[in-house]
Amino acid sequence: MTTYRVPFENGESAFTEKRSRFISHIWRVETEAEARERIEEMKKRYYDARHNCWCYLLRDGPVRYSDDGEPAKTAGTPALEVLQHSGLTDLIVVITRYFGGVLLGAGGLVRAYSEAAAKALDAAGLCQYVPVVRWGVAVDYAHWARLDRFLQSSDIQLEQTDYGAEVLCQGLSREEAWEPFRQALYNHCDGRVEVQFAEHAIAPWPID
Repeated sequence: MTTYRVPFENGESAFTEKRSRFISHIWRVETEAEARERIEEMKKRYYDARHNCWCYLLRDGPVRYSDDGEPAKTAGTPALEVLQHSGLTDLIVVITRYFGGVLLGAGGLVRAYSEAAAKALDAAGLCQYVPVVRWGVAVDYAHWARLDRFLQSSDIQLEQTDYGAEVLCQGLSREEAWEPFRQALYNHCDGRVEVQFAEHAIAPWPID
């Protein structure tokens, strides 16, 4: 299954260019309705701003942008180009501008909105959706410390640990790493660990 890259988390950034304040926000979204909700959210929050420009890319949906009153192709378009060049999808960026009284010109606006989109991407970080195995393993308390050390040193995402009659850990492994991980798990714990479930899924994985 093909992997694809998305923002790791929501991000926010701001800077000032010739007295105009640019505030950019980025979110991971999966539907056009979600993207529109974020746009309206920013318009309400920054109701007194001169412009709230935006663009979004959806893997299974449309590509949209708005200059929101800025000269054509000086705001939403350059921001969209930054997103497209990043290789990410399923995201929206909204860039708010508080006008500072100094005109930036078309070239200045393109540079400013491009920088705002790039700063939003930097703030969010990157991850990719990849095939994974979501697993749950159980071990008795006598072997828990050994299992804990092994998990902490493994290339996994540990999601949850429950302490009951025995310790149940749930996490994610990259699909191609699951079998080596499972075998190493058994070996490390002398076979005293039980895999309670192992389900194939698609999930976000951080990019180093």
